Formats: sequence, C-alpha cells, structure tokens
Amino acid sequence: MNKIYPPAIFLLFLLLSCKKEAPPQPKPLEISVTTVLQQDVKIESEYTGQTFGQSDIQINPRVDGLIESINFKEGSFVSKGQLLYTIDPLPYRAKLNEAEGGAAESQARLSKTKSDLDMITPLAKMNAVSQRELVSAKSAYTASIAQIKASDASVQNAKIELGYCRIVAPISGLIGISKVRVGDYVRPGPASILNTISDLGDVRVRFTMSEQEFLRLYREFNKPNSTLKGSGASVTLKLSDGSIYPQTGRVSFTDRQIDPATGAITFEAAFPNPDKLLRPGQYAKIALLTDIRKDAIVIPQRAVIEVQGIYQVYVLGNDNKVQMQIVKPGPAVQNGYIIEEGLKPGDKIAMGGTSLLKNGSVITPKVTQWQLGDTETTVTK
Repeated sequence: MNKIYPPAIFLLFLLLSCKKEAPPQPKPLEISVTTVLQQDVKIESEYTGQTFGQSDIQINPRVDGLIESINFKEGSFVSKGQLLYTIDPLPYRAKLNEAEGGAAESQARLSKTKSDLDMITPLAKMNAVSQRELVSAKSAYTASIAQIKASDASVQNAKIELGYCRIVAPISGLIGISKVRVGDYVRPGPASILNTISDLGDVRVRFTMSEQEFLRLYREFNKPNSTLKGSGASVTLKLSDGSIYPQTGRVSFTDRQIDPATGAITFEAAFPNPDKLLRPGQYAKIALLTDIRKDAIVIPQRAVIEVQGIYQVYVLGNDNKVQMQIVKPGPAVQNGYIIEEGLKPGDKIAMGGTSLLKNGSVITPKVTQWQLGDTETTVTK
C-alpha cells in the first residue's frame, strides 16, 4: 500500500536539499596612507612667561599731604616731565617762609658779629681790650658763618619739599589707573604707590626653565660646532589667544642663579612693540629652538594610536594588508611625531581615522602627500 505524504513534508525535504549561498565578500575599506618622511627637524620648546614694560616706574609721593589735583587721563600716554599730581603745598610754603626768615635772621647776626670783630680787633692790638674779648668776638663771628650755612640748607630743603608737591612723570610711557583720588591723604613709603608708568618701546618677557633643561642646553651651546648657536637671537612669542606675535625677539640675559625653591632659572627676552599690542602683565608662551634632529623619521600625529601608554601605527604591506606596528615616539613637532624606533624611511602607514581598521585588514589605499606643518593633505590620484 502506497504511503501518501502531506505537502508540508515535501516542502521540508525541498528546503533541506537546497544548498545555502555564501554571503558576498565586504568591499575593502578605502584608507588614506602616506609615506614615512626622513628629514632634519628643528624642535622648539615652549616656556610660559609674563610680559613687562621696558621700564615700569612706580610713582610714589616724597612728602605727605592731601592730593590736590590729578592732571592726566588714566590709561593714556604721558610725556617725561608732565605734571601728574599735586599735593597741598600750603604747609610746605609756610615752612619755606619760616626757613627764609631764619636765614635773614642769621644774616643779620653775621653782620653784627662781623662788625663787632672789626671794631675789637684794633682795640686788642692797642691792649685797650683783653684777648679774651677778642677770642669771644672771633668765636661769635665763626658761629654766625656756620649758622648762615645751616639756614641756607634749611631754605634749600624747604624749597625741595615744596617742589615735591608737584609730581611729574619721570619717563614717557603709558600710565595706569590712579590708586588715589583728590582729597586722599598720602605719605612717603614703598607701600604708598600712586600709579605706574610703563615704557612700551620694547617689551620684556621673563620665563623660567628647569635646571636639567638649562644644563643640557648650556652644554650643547658650548660645543664647538653646535647647531644651536645663535638660536637665542630668534625667539617666537605665542599670545594667550593662540596667535603668533609678528615680531621676533631675542634672549637678553639669564639670571645669575637657579631659584632653590623651584629648581628653575629665569630668562628674559625682548620684543619690539611698535603697535603697542603687548602690555605689562600679559601671560604668553616663548618658543625657543632647543634641538635639531638630523634625518629624523617623521609621521603625522593622527596616524599614531595610543593604548595604555603603547603607541602603534598600521603599516601597509605589498598585498594591501595593514599590520599593527609598535613604535617609540619622540618629541611632538607641530602636527607630527618624531619616531625613534619601529619605522624606517619609505614605509607606508595608514592615516587612521576609523575604528573599523583592524590588524590584517585588506584596504584600498588612497595615497596622500603629507608634510610636517601642513594643515591640509593632498590626495595623489
């Protein structure tokens, strides 16, 4: 008796007998690759510094009294000898009058003692008066001469103090905000600062360097054929907004000692300031040439992958496969790294930029020309 199979069973057998088709191979990733460069590289180190005027002169009172007037516009440029402040001169004018009165009195006393001496001298020669009276007359005359000198000194001192009531600009430059107002009482002393004037002709920038870095650079500069000689004559300044100051500066001097509290030594560089863009108190970065690497291996920073302190790059093989290679990076220079170990000139490396790239991946390379410092890359067709 023939068995009759339900249609569902025939359909099951039909499906099992069909062979599964293999999925299509994924298209290789198109990845930018570039050639490892070998070239001489100048390495600049950055140091944080602060700006100062060519001269920053504090204005201090030299006599005490009430501020009577302020004769300048705050934040403006003032000229040397320009009147800035006046202090109430009445007490010092009275003191001068008193000194001049004392000087007149001393002058009268001198005239009297001179007359007495002139009168008694011939009488003493005739023994009409005693020698004691002659000596007394001479002493009185000598004392009067000394009193005249003291009175003249008092007058001169009173005139000087009266002159100090007019405070003038010691230099030409930019004056700041006044720390006193009309009617304030001021007195001499280092803590009593009325204002500050800065000469902005050349601006000084002071920055510090570690003792270890200083020792390395000092030894390098003193080598007979050092490539760093003269580098201190061309210093770059980067402002707080990231822009590069257009004027080039030069290192002026190095401090005599290393600060024992910080272990750093202070340098000063001078920059021309024709547009008065730089002001005292700004924070900026000094870029100083500190090393030159001959025939250095250089690659883009974006090509380097860092995982837990291990640096790696993808190196392109002949079969368009990429292999992960551990490298030892040196200093970062602009948009690149100097590679000390792991690569050789002519190697082609992936520029990165995708998480889909794996060790052993086959890629479609897109050759890209890259140069150190380039902001854009060029694709080679």
